Amino acid sequence: METSAIEINGLPLLTKTLTPPAPAEPIPMETSSIEVLHPAPVEPIQSSDSNPTDNIESVGEKRKRADDEKTNLESSEMKATPSPWWKTSLCSYFRREASCSHGSECKYAHGEQELRMKPDKTWDPTSERGKKTKAMKMSEKEEKEDEEVLFTEQMMESIDDDGSVFDLSLSKCLVHLPRKWQSDELKTFLGEQGVQYKSAKKRRGMMVGFVTFENAEQLQSGVEILDGKTVNSNKLKIADVLPRTFDKNETKKSVKCAREAVTPLADMPYADQLEQKKASIGQMLKKLARSARKACPNGRSLPEWVLTSRDRGGLACNFEGIIESPISNGYRNKCEFSVGLSLQGKPTVGFSLGSFCAGVTAVEEPVNCPNVSQIALQYASIFQKFIEKSKLQVWNRFEHSGFWRQFSVREGRKPGVFSNDEDAVTRIAEVMLIVQVCLTGSDEAEVATEYEEMAKAFAEGARASSPTLPLTVLVVQNHTGISNVAPPDAPLQVLPIPMSDNGKNQEQATNVLTEARIHDHINNLRFSISPTAFFQVNTVTAEKLYSVAGDWAGLGPDTLLFDVCCGTGTIGLTLAHRVGMVIGIEMNASAVVDAERNATINGISNCKFICSKAETVMSSLLKQYLDVTEMEEAKPVSNANDKKIPSTEEMSNSEHVADQNLPPPNTQVEELQDNAQKDSSSIEPEKAIKPQFRNVVAIVDPPRSGLHPAVIKALRTHPRLKRLVYISCNPETLVANAIELCTPSFDEADRGNKTYRGNKNIGIAGLARRRAKSMPTSEPFRPVKAMAVDLFPHTDHCEMVMLLER
Repeated sequence: METSAIEINGLPLLTKTLTPPAPAEPIPMETSSIEVLHPAPVEPIQSSDSNPTDNIESVGEKRKRADDEKTNLESSEMKATPSPWWKTSLCSYFRREASCSHGSECKYAHGEQELRMKPDKTWDPTSERGKKTKAMKMSEKEEKEDEEVLFTEQMMESIDDDGSVFDLSLSKCLVHLPRKWQSDELKTFLGEQGVQYKSAKKRRGMMVGFVTFENAEQLQSGVEILDGKTVNSNKLKIADVLPRTFDKNETKKSVKCAREAVTPLADMPYADQLEQKKASIGQMLKKLARSARKACPNGRSLPEWVLTSRDRGGLACNFEGIIESPISNGYRNKCEFSVGLSLQGKPTVGFSLGSFCAGVTAVEEPVNCPNVSQIALQYASIFQKFIEKSKLQVWNRFEHSGFWRQFSVREGRKPGVFSNDEDAVTRIAEVMLIVQVCLTGSDEAEVATEYEEMAKAFAEGARASSPTLPLTVLVVQNHTGISNVAPPDAPLQVLPIPMSDNGKNQEQATNVLTEARIHDHINNLRFSISPTAFFQVNTVTAEKLYSVAGDWAGLGPDTLLFDVCCGTGTIGLTLAHRVGMVIGIEMNASAVVDAERNATINGISNCKFICSKAETVMSSLLKQYLDVTEMEEAKPVSNANDKKIPSTEEMSNSEHVADQNLPPPNTQVEELQDNAQKDSSSIEPEKAIKPQFRNVVAIVDPPRSGLHPAVIKALRTHPRLKRLVYISCNPETLVANAIELCTPSFDEADRGNKTYRGNKNIGIAGLARRRAKSMPTSEPFRPVKAMAVDLFPHTDHCEMVMLLER
């Protein structure tokens, strides 16, 4: 067998031609002197796709045809500048054919003996070493889960149908039950398994059921039968029921505090947090490249960005790093506190210690949570002292009963003032308090009395603080649903705030507001915010985020900018002075009212906001503004870009005039809701105005669930849309949406089923690959570059920005 040698940083590397070499120990590669391009750990290929070698044939053939034309060029470049990733991945074509047409210059390993460790100290996930590493990690994860003990503080008060109280010594938690099950389904399952029991309970939406046995013999027999039993592909786990009156010192390892539940990275240095989030985003980019490779049609060459992903260490596009938050402590301008019982049964305003579906309903005070502002902490303390004396009960999620449900604090900062929590109070100009309640079964007179006492408690608490806390508006929201997430149209009531109280029985002056809103500032623009409108929780870092999005979008005077899921219009308004026109789309009617108001008070006239679901109007709007004949010369809108951003003083003076010209807010919301119910076919192109824009760009900032498939279809199939900037607070859904946007179209005969109801357990990436098969024939986008933006220090979450072009 002929061999040739190539040196990398002075280390000899044996290569071969066609036939595999004799077994030999892998040569360790020194990485200290090599620049590591992407040090993020490589995520093993998920086992849901069965054997990693199943798709070797199609993948190998695609890559061979695409790479054959570049073999000579790539081999010469590799000789000149060897990559640290040289032979760190197995050659799929060699594994299929036992030969490789790339010859001795192939940059992939031919067999386990030649495979080298990657610069990030990981192995190719399709290799034997990679599989063993994955198995070890899964085993460690299972062992860790087994050590955890589930608990629920509501079990002490739960009464079964026959009126008997649960005996915790003879009770067990059944974990990993189907969420849609209720008590009847659980009892049926226990009967089918031959389990004798006294009582069984389960709530829909929870993964946990509770079973009580008659005696110790029944308990032991039931545990032996049920432990490890498979239900809907999930193995049951038996856990103890931990009462809320336990000794925290004895079981502190199994119970999280609010700090651990809300800010799990709080004990990690901020620099290390950034590195961890960079690694996480890197894994998402690698997942995108792998998923896109699987989603491409068979018999076609893979897209160039997929073929070159291995040269970037598996990344789908260039990763530009991470932008850190200027404020790492107390940065949230909106804090939502749950109201419930603590582990000791005390009414508490704070954060839940776990998810309800896992059986955890306990709430703990927000002590030592660095992301919460000092103002929010003080108001939460004031409210907790009030509900401890209130005649009305706190919300019980297990029983779906109670009155006080949730407490939110929204803050509006002064323009241009920011720092860490040294001057947290002084930089806040306005505060909105939102109290969520459930009025079902309550007495109207008693509720009115409670509201009056609550407003008095907030006013007195704000004045007693040093310095005095700002308090602009107090709002009550009525919500009767199971989850605390209320719909945007949930009824709101503005309560008057007592302005003075000398402790005497004298009439008090009150601050009566006709509407509920506060104001914040981004890039010298003043934004009006209503109680339910979306606004980035980290205002200072949001300015950096929007700046990056605008720079990547390639804006100009002849640009039409679509701001999809625009909320209060922050993105479109901050970039309006750089484009010809902005079209904002938002389904929240009150947010659209805020967006229009924000455009008026800032003197911006080239923005138009549509109140509707993006999937309903996106296609018709693209046709309305972009369908022009090739003979028509596109010109920028005249004088649309001549607007100068007014100063803060000018905005403050203009706001009063702007408010006078706007109709009452309730009227606006009703009109927008009526318009949102109209079908998209009712949106007719404006006959008198021809589209006048050479360039069209879309910036999307969807919720955590991502873009609706209809929106993805409209964006992908419109030929004039060449650039898309995707901002995501959930990189998982960004990956899924990018698969549909960036993979080649299938032939009509190869397109798959559009319902995809066969596999309920399929992941969002797998579902996206299936939907991509039914995408109409159109030119795909390609990911160009991505960046992480840390809007949420001390948490696992991170914002991600990606530029897509075609």
